[in-house]
Amino acid sequence: MTETIIRLTDLRSDARYATYSPQAPAQVRTATGHLEDALARPLHDLRISVTDRCNFRCVYCMPKDVFGKDYTFLPQSSLLSFEEIERAARLFVEHGVEKLRLTGGEPLLRKHIERLIEMLARLRTPSGKPLDITLTTNGSLLARRAQSLKDAGLTRVTVSLDSLDDTIFRQMNDVDFPVDTVLEGIAQAQHVGLGPVKVNMVVKRGTNDADIVPMARHFHGSGVMLRFIEYMDVGTSNGWRMDEVLPSADVIARLNEALPLEPLEPNYPGETAQRWRYRDGGGEVGVISSVTRAFCGTCSRARLSTEGKLYLCLFASAGYDLRTLLRNGASDAQISTVIGDIWQGRTDRYSAMRTAATGLPENAPPKVEMSYIGG
Repeated sequence: MTETIIRLTDLRSDARYATYSPQAPAQVRTATGHLEDALARPLHDLRISVTDRCNFRCVYCMPKDVFGKDYTFLPQSSLLSFEEIERAARLFVEHGVEKLRLTGGEPLLRKHIERLIEMLARLRTPSGKPLDITLTTNGSLLARRAQSLKDAGLTRVTVSLDSLDDTIFRQMNDVDFPVDTVLEGIAQAQHVGLGPVKVNMVVKRGTNDADIVPMARHFHGSGVMLRFIEYMDVGTSNGWRMDEVLPSADVIARLNEALPLEPLEPNYPGETAQRWRYRDGGGEVGVISSVTRAFCGTCSRARLSTEGKLYLCLFASAGYDLRTLLRNGASDAQISTVIGDIWQGRTDRYSAMRTAATGLPENAPPKVEMSYIGG
């Protein structure tokens, strides 16, 4: 691969997070429909954060002592418009992206998000295929919005749910929100055809790990695909500690004792979850093991923040400002070339480095918060 050089301006001193500002190139290249980074990982998925706001204050994502009532969120003018998001997504699709995931914060707090979904649903891959358009939500507003999301063209939905125990769930979301409303949203999503519905449970040792088996029993045979996620050191505000991580191997051991399992092959290269099937035919579960079993080697995901910064890793400490290019007259070909150059230079593999070193140096730069770029 020939070396690519991206002209950048370092905006570290005055940016919320470290930001590099790519300059519109004089020479442009045509997208080929396939783009690989420096470690031969293709660009396949784009996760788009549509808001930095959330109505929950989950302790591992937006703890209330940091994101309190005086916290300043981004003004509306800083957010990418739907037209800007659609334009950026179209350019990523030309480079090989086939899956778009809308995230937040809580994406259903973005007004008229159905209109954005309609716009994205009209995009096609270079071969003419429709995109897989998904959305991750805390489920609080899903029951009332499921039908309109489906009608707009949303393919599937993933719901974050960390406990079936109402007391624990209220403690973890830290806004006293009841679990029954989220379960109603999951049921409604299934009813309107936003499936297969996935449910993600972040497992924090000593907080909600006693609910692993009850969660599996609840969704066993329901058609819901349950995923258990290791508690991760995303951002710098959640007070992450390794002793609060319950390894996925332990999760599977607990599940297998109660509901015998057998392993499944991945659905596609780069799938984040290791999949298991219930031996009695009751469906499947998965584990996402970013801490104990890094999958950096097959990561094919890019992330576009609420205000148009491109991040190459969930644990990134710096992003690339695409909003300025989108708003200041850069052509599609110029922005496409910048995206290609950035991805081709990508070497990110945070989880593999952290796993190998059992923690990164104390002077490592701060990581961007998950609520800012989505999970």
